[in-house]
Amino acid sequence: MVAGMQSRTTPPARTGGRPRSAAADAAILEATRQGLVELGWSKLTLGAVATRAGVAKTTLYRRWAGKSELVVDAVAELFDELELPDRGSLAADIEGVVLQFAVLLGRPETKTALMAVVAESTTDEPLRDRIRTSIVDRQKRLVLAGRKRAQERGELPPEPDPETARQTADLIFDVTAGAVVHRALVSAEPVDEEWARRFTLLLLGGLAAAAGQA
Repeated sequence: MVAGMQSRTTPPARTGGRPRSAAADAAILEATRQGLVELGWSKLTLGAVATRAGVAKTTLYRRWAGKSELVVDAVAELFDELELPDRGSLAADIEGVVLQFAVLLGRPETKTALMAVVAESTTDEPLRDRIRTSIVDRQKRLVLAGRKRAQERGELPPEPDPETARQTADLIFDVTAGAVVHRALVSAEPVDEEWARRFTLLLLGGLAAAAGQA
C-alpha cells in the first residue's frame, strides 16, 4: 500500500432528483462509524444512523440499499485518508505508510467497522465485491503510484509487461495489507518503527528477488 492520496469516499451519485448534500453524506458516514463502535453490527440500523446524523430515514434509503453498503462506504472513507509523502527512498516510503496504516487500524471506528464488514462478507458475495471495489482496488492505486516513484528514482526496474506489473502490484498490496492487518488486529501486537523497518527489509528483499527473475 504505497502512495499518493485518493479523493475521499463518496457514494455513487444519483441521477435526477435533488442534488446530494456533501454535509449530509459526511454526517451519515461519521454516524455509521460511531454507531458501530457503540452499538455493534447487530444493533446498528439505518434508523439509528439517521437519528445520529440528524437526517431523515429517507435520506439514507435514497443513498444506500442497506446497512452493509453503508458500512463499507464508511470504512472506505477512512482508508482514503491514507497518503504517502515522498520521504526520499522506497524503504522510507514503505515504513511511513505502514506506520500510518497501523495508526488508522488502531482507531476504534476503523477496527470495529472493518472487522464487522469482513465477517459479514464471508457469507455475502455482493458485499465482498463492494469491499473489493470500494476499498481494496482503490487502495491498490497507492501501490502503483509508490512503485512508479521508486522506478523514477532508479530503485526498482521498470516492468514493461502490463500483466506482470499488475500481478506484482497485487502481491505488494496483499503482502503489505495482510501483514499489517494481521499484526494489528489478529495478533494484537504493536506495529512500531522497529517492526515497520524489519518488515520493509523483508519486502524489499522479495522485490529484489522478483526483479532478478523477471
